[in-house]
Amino acid sequence: MDNNGNTIDEKDMKILEILRRDGRKSYTEIAKILDTSESSVRKRIKRMEEEGIIKGYRVEIDPPKIGYNVITFTGFDTNPEDFLSVAKKLCEFEEVKRVWTSTGDHMIMTEIWAKDGKELCEILFDKLGKIKGVRRICPTIILEQWK
Repeated sequence: MDNNGNTIDEKDMKILEILRRDGRKSYTEIAKILDTSESSVRKRIKRMEEEGIIKGYRVEIDPPKIGYNVITFTGFDTNPEDFLSVAKKLCEFEEVKRVWTSTGDHMIMTEIWAKDGKELCEILFDKLGKIKGVRRICPTIILEQWK
């Protein structure tokens, strides 16, 4: 049983790892890997979806292959009273692909995609930097993803 009261066993964990690496893997392929029946895999995945363990499936994109050559993880520091409104406002921008509230160096962390450095500057300073309550923006440009 996990911390949320859900019952998962070693086979469930193996299924999750297989799906984490390849969310398009079929029930039949997973069953072969685990030496079990396809119906067992189907039932386990359905149960984990219903329990909210599996929240969904998504496509992972290689940003440079579609023209986004600058990817940043950008920290935002805000006035304390504007913290939640800034986080919500950041979610409205198409260029901001992910938003997290966090502890540590910055109050809010984002993943931002831009076509080039010029566009990144426009996004950061002409758009996001003008959000009421933003005190500081700290971008870190990602050079290469290894894992």
